Amino acid sequence: MNLTEKEISYTTTNTYATLNTLTPETKNIWLVFHGMGYLSRYFLKYFEVMNIKENYFIAPQAPSKYYIGPKFRHVGASWLTKENTNKETMNLMNYIDGVLEKENIPHNGNLIILGYSQGVSIAMRYMAYRKLQADRLIIHSGGIPTELNPDDFEYFKGKATLVYGNEDEYLNEERIEQEIEKATLLFGITLDVIPFNGKHVVNTEIIKNIISTM
Repeated sequence: MNLTEKEISYTTTNTYATLNTLTPETKNIWLVFHGMGYLSRYFLKYFEVMNIKENYFIAPQAPSKYYIGPKFRHVGASWLTKENTNKETMNLMNYIDGVLEKENIPHNGNLIILGYSQGVSIAMRYMAYRKLQADRLIIHSGGIPTELNPDDFEYFKGKATLVYGNEDEYLNEERIEQEIEKATLLFGITLDVIPFNGKHVVNTEIIKNIISTM
């Protein structure tokens, strides 16, 4: 038996979702990365409470879809697994390149990058690999990729904020300390750390408060 795993390249198509309309009145342009099990269009519902005229949201879509829930009626998605991670990461980088090229984001206004849960790893890898400058990075309840180091963010002139729930079922005290340590190593003393009373959920109130200080 001679088993060989081979590789091909091909063109694929994926969706992404936006919320609100990009106009000259837009103050903040958001690039938001959902967690595992989400679809981008549903993830954007968390941001409907934000000012419609001032905020425009772009939510890339994780490409790997699967059925979730006890009756397998709903669809969720995942960004990466431990299988062939490097190649899949580069596929994602190329996909996000395409999203940003399609959106043609103007240079005026604030660019805010938010990663939630599994989306943290994609948001931070994209910034590190593409040197995407942003005014604010929000690391929300997710793990920072272990391969990233301070050199990867030496270019970054914005502000980074780490947000987590103190009852997060996926982050025990040891893990939280590790993530704070890694974030501090990457962004130094300028890092803001904001805990909240709650579990593994998107905290829109904290996100609104962060942006109100910009």
